[in-house]
Parts: sequence; structure tokens; C-alpha cells
Amino acid sequence: MSIKKYFHLAKNSLFPICRSLTGKGIKKTLKIIKKEFPKLEILKIKSGTKVFDWKVPSEWNVKDAYILDKNGNKIINFKNNNLHLVGYSTPVNKFISKKKLFNNIHSLPKQPKAIPYITSYYQKYWGFCASHNQLSKINKEYDNQDKFKVVIDSNLNSNGYLNYGELVLKGKSKQEILISTYICHPSMANNELSGPIVAMSLINHFKKIKNLEKTIRFIFIPETIGSIVYINKNLTYLKKNIIGGFNLTCIGDERQHSCMFSKYKNSPSDESLMQAYKKLKLKYKVYSFLERGSDERQYNSPGVDLPISSIFRTKYGQYPEYHTSLDNFNLVTLKGITGGFNVAKTAIEILLKMIIPRNKILCEPQMGKRGLYPTISTKKENEIIKNYMSFLQYADGKNSLDKISKILKINNTQTKKIYIKLKSNNLIY
Repeated sequence: MSIKKYFHLAKNSLFPICRSLTGKGIKKTLKIIKKEFPKLEILKIKSGTKVFDWKVPSEWNVKDAYILDKNGNKIINFKNNNLHLVGYSTPVNKFISKKKLFNNIHSLPKQPKAIPYITSYYQKYWGFCASHNQLSKINKEYDNQDKFKVVIDSNLNSNGYLNYGELVLKGKSKQEILISTYICHPSMANNELSGPIVAMSLINHFKKIKNLEKTIRFIFIPETIGSIVYINKNLTYLKKNIIGGFNLTCIGDERQHSCMFSKYKNSPSDESLMQAYKKLKLKYKVYSFLERGSDERQYNSPGVDLPISSIFRTKYGQYPEYHTSLDNFNLVTLKGITGGFNVAKTAIEILLKMIIPRNKILCEPQMGKRGLYPTISTKKENEIIKNYMSFLQYADGKNSLDKISKILKINNTQTKKIYIKLKSNNLIY
């Protein structure tokens, strides 16, 4: 069973890796995925490259990070848990007072056993993270006048790169389904690895299907900046070919099923997702797009307007383990992952079969030269041409045949006949 295989791959091989927006962690992660799927293309973009309103950050790598007491004991050690270091911390090698040190150590008093996940991607900063219990112990064991040595062996390379992965399963149609997930968080299971586990399982499933109706495009990217980079590079192509798709994140626990529809809640992705939950007889929660926080923000942003929905189990920010060391493989289970996979697989299967017509002609086509305009005007003929023209108005790549039927207030059989007629005259695809 592929899900079980990728679950254990993530747990044993991917989980320990220190990942961030850039660097060796992402490269190592992509190499592991590529070993499973040799057709995965690993791409890169240079640090400092302008992408819309953003710049690709410097490549960050870290060899080691720790805090020593006066006796040379490591009181906080990055190598024990990579969440101990604030992401993108600048290099440090100096002695510091206890007071100043505590200003740069983050904890969660309300979750005293958890190490928080903290980053400072776009502002120079250094810091450590510890459980509140660990921090309280340090506070008790050391005097205020004690000095500590802080060592962060990191590097920020302005001539580095941001890496991401792309794999395409070619279908019969030019229409495409986009599946996006991210690979930029260190040692967290639900918020990081559940999406890639499901994505790999989906690749393994759909690559075995001959004559896919539509192309399925999978991307493995760092969150936010990765989707911005990808859109910046491929926007024209994406707007022309993507008819739907899903962002996969936080899809591995057993607590609930949930999702976030695209911005206006009326895309083929939203339609297929609702049908999938219904088919699987699952209760689910729909979050408002106003509560967005992952890459659905970028795909649905003005001017981009890609019909991408997000599939979750428990949504990011809505479970107590989120962005802490407690987000581990006690929270993410094979059963939870399998449930998330089934939703995504079913929704994709529905999208693959869904007819989503798109007009080939810019502005209103001339129907007469194609023999579609009646030579004799009758009430019946006028109704036919009206339905033709109305169909073309809504054949914009955003509506399924079923949805067009509802808009035109005609039955599905009539709609299908119109679709066949217009397609045979090369007016839609």
C-alpha cells in the first residue's frame, strides 16, 4: 500500500531534516522524493530575484547551534531538535548575559512541554526556542550574573538559490489540475509532512491510470514565497490551462475533515470537493476564505485568480499542537493520512471526469457562417440560438456542464447536446 510506504518514508527519513524556505534541507527532501519518482524535476531560482512584490531570500544553511554554560555544558542544542533554533537565524559566536540570552529564547508558557516553531525570514535576527519547562529549569539553575556562550554556525548566501519540485502526469486534454503542497518546515508532521505524504500517494495512484482525461501537475514548494515564485514564472500558462486543483496541508490527523473553497466558492474545485465529501459520506467543516493562511492566498489573489481550494483534516492554527514540537507522528497517523488521501483522490477523480468548456473565440462568434444561426426566424429556432449564445457566455473555463445547466435552467441532456454541437464547430474546447 503506497500510503503506508510514504507515511513511513516521511516519519523515518523526512521528519528529522532541518528544512526552511531555502537550503540543504529542501534539496535533501526533494532528492528523497525524486528517488521515489524519477520524473520529478528539481528546479531553482536565484536569491535576490524579484518575483512580483517580493524578492527570493538568501539561501540559509545551518551546521550547528547551541548554548554553553560556564562549565561547557550544552543547555540548548539544535542537534537534539531542530526546532530549538529560530529559522533563518544569523551567525553568532559570543558570550552573553543571562538577561540578554533570555530575551532571545522563546517558549510557550501555556504549553510548557512544547518547543515552539519560530522564524524570522525577512528580518535579520537570531534566537533559540525551548520548552517552557526547560527554560524554567535553566532560570532556576543559573544566577543572573552567569555568562553563556552562544554559537550559531549558520550562513546566509545572497548568491544562493530557492529550490522546488514539479512532476507532471500527462492527460489527453490540455486542461490541467494543479496539486500543491509545501516542504519548508522542520520536524513537524501535520503542518509539514502530511501534504507531501498525500501528494506522493496521489502521484503513485494516478500514474498507473492509462489515458488520464486531464493532466495533473504536482508541485512541492516552500510555502508562500514558493507559490509566488511558481506563479511568477508560469502565470500565463496556468491561467490558460488550470481548471481546478488543491492545496494540501494539515491533512494527517484524525480529528475532523475540513476545507477552504476558492475565493468565490463557485469553482469546479469547490464543486468536486463537495461531491467528494458527499460520495464518501463524510461530515466536514468549511472555513471562510477570510481565514486563509496557506498558499490558497497566492493562487486566488487578484490577477492570478486560479480556482484552487485547500483540503485539510484539522486546519492550520486550529489544533493545539500547531507550530510546536507536539506536531509529530503521535498526532499524524496512518488512519488520518488515509482519510485525507481518500478525499483528495476522490475530488481529483471527479475533476478528471468533469466537463468544463472554454470558449475558443474572443468576443461573440459569428454563428451564421457556421450554419448555427437560423435562416428562418421561429420561436423554437430563436430559443435554440439563445441557448447556444448563453452557453458560450458561461463557457469560460470556470463552470462545469452541470453548473451551466443550472444557470441556463435547462436539463443536463439539452446542455450536453449544445456542448457537442458547439465543440464540433470548433467554438469551445
